[in-house]
Amino acid sequence: MLYDLLVGMADQYPALNVFRYITSRTGGATVTALLISFLFGPRLIALLKARQRRGQPIREDGPQTHVIQKQGTPTMGGFLILVGLVPSVLLWADLGNPYVWIVLFVTLGFGAVGFADDYLKVSKISPKGVPGRVKLFFEFAIALAAMWALVLTASEPLQTALTIPFFKGVLIQLGGFFFLFGALVIVGSSNAVNLTDGLDGLAIVPVMIAAAAFGLIVYLVGNAVFADYLQIHFVPGTGELAVFCGALIGAGLGFLWYNAPPAMVFMGDTGSLALGGALGAVAVAAKHELVLAIIGGLFVLEAVSVIVQVASFKLTGKRVFRMAPLHHHFEQKGWAEPTVVVRFWIISVVLAMAGLATLKLR
Repeated sequence: MLYDLLVGMADQYPALNVFRYITSRTGGATVTALLISFLFGPRLIALLKARQRRGQPIREDGPQTHVIQKQGTPTMGGFLILVGLVPSVLLWADLGNPYVWIVLFVTLGFGAVGFADDYLKVSKISPKGVPGRVKLFFEFAIALAAMWALVLTASEPLQTALTIPFFKGVLIQLGGFFFLFGALVIVGSSNAVNLTDGLDGLAIVPVMIAAAAFGLIVYLVGNAVFADYLQIHFVPGTGELAVFCGALIGAGLGFLWYNAPPAMVFMGDTGSLALGGALGAVAVAAKHELVLAIIGGLFVLEAVSVIVQVASFKLTGKRVFRMAPLHHHFEQKGWAEPTVVVRFWIISVVLAMAGLATLKLR
């Protein structure tokens, strides 16, 4: 909004030229989202605690320490992230950019699905929320709608093409299959973040790390000069998503203030599904879908651990891990919760650097 209101006045007031720069507006969005989170955080947490009373239902088959330590902690903390994220994006981004609206649509759409799931869990006082098939139906409906908009927004030859990391000139044309592929990326990213959200602070920091990495990627991909220098595919308009990524980081920092051990509030599906979907949508928009699997490798590992565990138990009757997702396996091995969380953060940083390396290694 500020961009639309003030850039036109820059000729009369040169100081307003600062709003032309994506970097300046990204910084503004980050700070704004953080301040909103600090301003509304205590009130929102108090409201959630008063309404939920017993807090988030704890899995009976989960670590027994969670039943003792985490009982009564409210969920739906993703509201706090969205309250900081959305107004900041609307305030600082170029609202004439379709990529901004598409990613916001995915974020809020998946957040709504997560809210329904959290609401059922809290109201029924049960870890079981919306049935899995119903959730997937709505997630794919939202993702396919977003893919339709993304394909219409992109220009040839990138509309339905898949780029390959490390190879500067390779484009694989997927045609109509690209709609399904992109939807799988968005839905898969959303649910992978959801599976990772199991310990205090575990999911939000890797999300912020991934958002920072993709903030840089979209800025470079959306700049013709930098894209040409790095020999990556230029995708006009995607640079504006750096503002979205900045707002996500600011909102994430604000949430972490209250989610740091011992957590005052849990993210819930309201936050995890929304943030994972947002990262997937940004990756598809920037034509870096495969790089998301590297930068978000921690989320991939968590999701794969669940798939392997379920498949192994159904086929052989034996479990590969002591408990899935992967972070619970290490808890069962005797690692303290803060140890698991910090070590997973370190892995996220390493994977983000590996993903960013693909920009230069061509």
